Amino acid sequence: MELKNKRILVVGMGRSGLAAARFLRLRGAQVTISDARSAAALANEIPALVEAGIMVEAGGHGLLTFRRQDLIVVSPGVPLDTPELVQSRAFGLPIIGELELAAHFLRGSILAITGSNGKTTTTTLVGEILAASGAPTHVGGNIGVPVVELIDVATPQSWSVLEVSSFQLETVLHFHPQIAVILNITPDHLDRHGTFENYALAKERIFHAQTVEDSLILNAENPRAAACAERASSTIWWFSLIRPVARGAWVADERIHFRTAPDTPIETVLPVAEIPLKGAHNVENVLAAVCAARLAGVPAAIIAQVVRGFRAVEHRIEFVARHNGVEYYNDSKATNVDAAAKAIAAFPAGVHLILGGKDKNSTYSDLEPLLRERVRAVYTIGAAAAKIESQLRGILPLHSCETLPNAVAAASAAALPGEIVLLSPACSSFDQFTNYEERGRLFKRTVHQLTSLAAIGNATSGALAETVR
Repeated sequence: MELKNKRILVVGMGRSGLAAARFLRLRGAQVTISDARSAAALANEIPALVEAGIMVEAGGHGLLTFRRQDLIVVSPGVPLDTPELVQSRAFGLPIIGELELAAHFLRGSILAITGSNGKTTTTTLVGEILAASGAPTHVGGNIGVPVVELIDVATPQSWSVLEVSSFQLETVLHFHPQIAVILNITPDHLDRHGTFENYALAKERIFHAQTVEDSLILNAENPRAAACAERASSTIWWFSLIRPVARGAWVADERIHFRTAPDTPIETVLPVAEIPLKGAHNVENVLAAVCAARLAGVPAAIIAQVVRGFRAVEHRIEFVARHNGVEYYNDSKATNVDAAAKAIAAFPAGVHLILGGKDKNSTYSDLEPLLRERVRAVYTIGAAAAKIESQLRGILPLHSCETLPNAVAAASAAALPGEIVLLSPACSSFDQFTNYEERGRLFKRTVHQLTSLAAIGNATSGALAETVR
């Protein structure tokens, strides 16, 4: 792809949009970046962009700005049905995303991971396993480091381990991972994709450019992910929690096993009990990681060693504190109903559950069986609170709390020793927060403030008692 002197528009000044603009400018393109937010809201970013020779359009998108380009690079957070993009497409202008842009320049091998849930945990784990094996390894994508920022550090011998979302995959054409993983496909982002099938088809684009020489790893127990095998040209590998697979990883006799074909020896990788992460869904994540790492050439012994030492990624069923016998867990990354269900299922009972945020056209009543079995009460927050309460009314006690600190305080007051306070919102965070990380960190800060105040109160009471004596 020739970039020098090309007129290129980047739409959206998020992390990947800014990275794409800088990348394009450094390679000689005439770059404009456009964002619907006001110049005041973008005051921290604009000076550096202008200094780098990048033109900035803020406060809305101009149709002429879009028309005067050779290429448009759209950020993942910008819907493709934005009117200016629809019109640009009608005029035949090429529209790609930052992931597709990077695909033309990224050297070495690509191991890409997608799914409705578990992407970040699995991507982080695979990255650590490959690095422990001695392979030059770089981790990025939806996990935080834009893929274009890996281009300058990647070599022909390196692995780029990428978390990729449906938003990123919508615009790929030549993105070609040698190993692709689809962890699961369950309803999510229906507010963006419209239907579950549209969302699933976006996920499928991870293997769009693969051939029989490439590997596609699928969850044998997730029907929509398993159905991808019928449409892929790749060599299919499987993972399963409940049964042996012909080629891939599975659990039997409380151990994780792997094989390359039905008639090849079975490797036992490690006992399930040695996985330090909570929940059956995390066993699935480990199975996928085992399969991916073995295909990348990592010995089973190294995989087992890294898995044993792996700890929960921040905001994913992350233990925060224990106070008065109550444990607090931050699962702010649970931005859909299926993710929340997996978190609830990780605890046997006595859960005080904080739900809410920005609705994604989700059905919260799908949680009913788990709520009846394991949850004592639900504490709602954010814009989706009324919808959640309408769908869960009559199932269990509901407490409308509006804000996260209110919910933490209410749940903490009600929880008994041995019980759990769990933030697993089943919603995105964009009604009250910049992202799920900000939401999770506020939860942790609030919990620590509660426990600190309690400690101060206990110390004060003890001092008063001593004075009385």
